[in-house]
Amino acid sequence: MKSKKAIALMWLLSLLPFVLVAVAWPYLPEKVPTHWGVGGRVDAYSSPSTLWLLCAINLPLSAGLQFLPKLDPRKENYEKFQSYYDFFGPLVPLILLVCVAVTLSESIWPGRINVSRVIMLLIGLLFIIIGNMMGKVKTNWFMGFRTPWALSDPDVWNKTQRLGGWVFFLAGLVAAVAALWAPVQPLFLGFFIVTFGGIALTYFMSWKWFHEKQGQ
Repeated sequence: MKSKKAIALMWLLSLLPFVLVAVAWPYLPEKVPTHWGVGGRVDAYSSPSTLWLLCAINLPLSAGLQFLPKLDPRKENYEKFQSYYDFFGPLVPLILLVCVAVTLSESIWPGRINVSRVIMLLIGLLFIIIGNMMGKVKTNWFMGFRTPWALSDPDVWNKTQRLGGWVFFLAGLVAAVAALWAPVQPLFLGFFIVTFGGIALTYFMSWKWFHEKQGQ
């Protein structure tokens, strides 16, 4: 990442979960929910101290987003989609911030939120954003569909990312729309079918495009 504003925002969002947990700490019960089943019901509880570990996940993720491009053998390509990468950086800690906020809410005021729908809506919006960005990503070792065939040919890379972008966009659209209306179990089933079916198609087409070009 190069934008100082994006880096500052990313680290601010990475630290905010710690602040939320610290503020909520006196009000937390002896056990807090840490996992929800497909139906939205809590199926696992843990000590409140587990929340600090959840908050800490953001730190290595943010460090990786900031510094891994410098280790990429194709780091010069990041210049070609730098604005999209800088936009993506803060999204990762934002997702975890929302997850921590939902967990705290359910710990103090259980039952106020339909966790399954909130998380699926969040995933849907994230997938839509990633899908719109993916076609702009140029060949690198850390982002996008890094199939061996795409990494071997820039034209195959571009086609693979465009198709993968549509897969993510459509899967995200299904998740976001269905999260508001669909029954929970069919919602998860439809999302996973679209996602994993689309990923399998993307890998197959990446292989096909590479071998078609090799046969020219």
